[in-house]
Amino acid sequence: MAVSDWLTIDQQRISLFADATIDHQWIHIDPERAKKGPFGATIAHGFFTLSLVSYFFDHSIQVGGIRVNINYGANRVRFPAPVLVNSRLRAHFKLLSVTPEKDDSYQLVWEVTIEREGSAKPACVAETLSRFYLQATEPLVEQEQLEPAL
Repeated sequence: MAVSDWLTIDQQRISLFADATIDHQWIHIDPERAKKGPFGATIAHGFFTLSLVSYFFDHSIQVGGIRVNINYGANRVRFPAPVLVNSRLRAHFKLLSVTPEKDDSYQLVWEVTIEREGSAKPACVAETLSRFYLQATEPLVEQEQLEPAL
């Protein structure tokens, strides 16, 4: 359905995520020690990579007629390949399903693949859930746009 622009994951972003999550494992924050580690450089946290789904979504998909879009969870998440410092990432979104809910919302299930430039394997593959809450006067999307892109 959509592909985001590229985003560079530098050491400052990785370190800020480490501070926010209190996960200061050396593989993420110590460039000198990480040079001697299994990847030859620091790597981003897997959950940092997953957390970028919201950023990529907001910068690649426009939906009108909603009050709010919330993250509802994930059914499946895998991290097939590491994200080395200074890697460039982008996300591919595929809409799997849309289900109307009783509270004027729709639950959307997305297949999200986060690609690392130059890597044969994705950095993250996830099935995520969103809830779109409708504005009172506008429809979420036209009916023909609600069909999943299978």
